[in-house]
Amino acid sequence: MSRPGRDDAPDRLYTLTGGRSRSGPDTPFDLVTLVVAECDPVAGMQSEHAAILRLCERPTAVVEIAAELRLPVSITRILLADLLAAGRVSARHPHAAVPSGLPDPDILEQVLVGLRNL
Repeated sequence: MSRPGRDDAPDRLYTLTGGRSRSGPDTPFDLVTLVVAECDPVAGMQSEHAAILRLCERPTAVVEIAAELRLPVSITRILLADLLAAGRVSARHPHAAVPSGLPDPDILEQVLVGLRNL
């Protein structure tokens, strides 16, 4: 049974990806990877690729792109890998506040003082 507003028939998804079912092993895309367009869409480009470039004028997470396109994340990752290989997008993971992954103790102290003042 298909969900309303989605056309994820296997044959459509197969044609979108050129028959591929997975992106390459070296592609950097996970759900929270931020994608940024490096160029504008051009005439003759696959409509999904053009839609991704329009969505990614600002950093956008892979999961958000998939939701906007109403495509499975696996298919979206394949489309993103195509754009990355062509140099049309760049990808990066969100940075942690502190390289060690732990919050800054001074910020925690300021939050605690603010909570006590409430």
